[in-house]
Amino acid sequence: MQLTKHWATQLDDYTIDLAWNPTGTQLAAASSAGPVSLYAATDGKKLHELPGHPAGTNCLAWAPSSGPQLILATGGQDGSVKFWDATAGQHTATAPLGRDWVDHLVWVPSSDTRHSSLDMGHSSPLLFAAAGKNLTALRPDATLAHSFKPAAKTITALAAPHQGGCVAAAHFGGVQLWDTDDFLLQKEFPYANGIHALVWSPDQRWLVSGNQDPSVHLWIPEKDIELHMSGYETKVKHLSYDHTSRWLATSGGREACIWDCSGEGPEGREPAMLPHEAPICALAFQNAHGLLATASTDGTVQLWSPERPKPLRATVKMPAAATKLAWSPDDRHLAIGSEKGAVYVLKCEA
Repeated sequence: MQLTKHWATQLDDYTIDLAWNPTGTQLAAASSAGPVSLYAATDGKKLHELPGHPAGTNCLAWAPSSGPQLILATGGQDGSVKFWDATAGQHTATAPLGRDWVDHLVWVPSSDTRHSSLDMGHSSPLLFAAAGKNLTALRPDATLAHSFKPAAKTITALAAPHQGGCVAAAHFGGVQLWDTDDFLLQKEFPYANGIHALVWSPDQRWLVSGNQDPSVHLWIPEKDIELHMSGYETKVKHLSYDHTSRWLATSGGREACIWDCSGEGPEGREPAMLPHEAPICALAFQNAHGLLATASTDGTVQLWSPERPKPLRATVKMPAAATKLAWSPDDRHLAIGSEKGAVYVLKCEA
């Protein structure tokens, strides 16, 4: 397995977020200074530069593919969510959410035509945005679908299963699980510490948090079962599941841990430990294949197979620490954003 350079580009500041569009034809890269650049996946040609948010952009999220229009949402330090037509490179709508920064965005499919955009006669996906203690559901035209009851503390992570139906919102003290059609509170999961990351397993069985204490906590929402793994070196800020829902990768120090979530789950099992020379700063499983990419603060990016974690499948050294890893939808390319604003797209070849 090899990682070879496909193309590279430079942003004007720290790469704060990075994501491929649903068909893999464009890569969006957000600079912490505000601008959002859209690149052609084939050769890295800049297609559009969107102004983003004047005080700084925090996050971005592509809408699920729905016809010829490519919709990109961005959240910023100006307390707003902006919607963009990525094909034309044009701003289409803005949803002002207040004075708190918009730090987290997640799209959720909807089967309920009550949540369709005003100019659509069919159901459309909803965008869930977290700003401070407030969770808001927005339609793609930026109209308000619902404002939720404020959380007890600032919302620190959002996660939704691929199939939709619910969204999980974490804050210091626990996780709230909201229905995304009727907007009712399904369940609350108390957790007496800070939560930095949330992820659902693809089969929607497990909901997992990476925590400040430092630990990893797992819930099976359907059965009210909880599992807990502690002993990490540092706060756990990065989580990723493989496409089979068996393997859970976590950060939390100079070793990436891979837990086996088959059967009754990972509690009591020994994880595979993937050693690095420096702390883990990003990790991501492929979308439909078995490789895990990890990045450490010394600029090293590595590929692993969870079934046979040793030896390494591939390794490359970047000039700066990664801020984000993103696999293309077909898993052929790995995009890497860095602290110095460089964006690299590497080709993954056997």
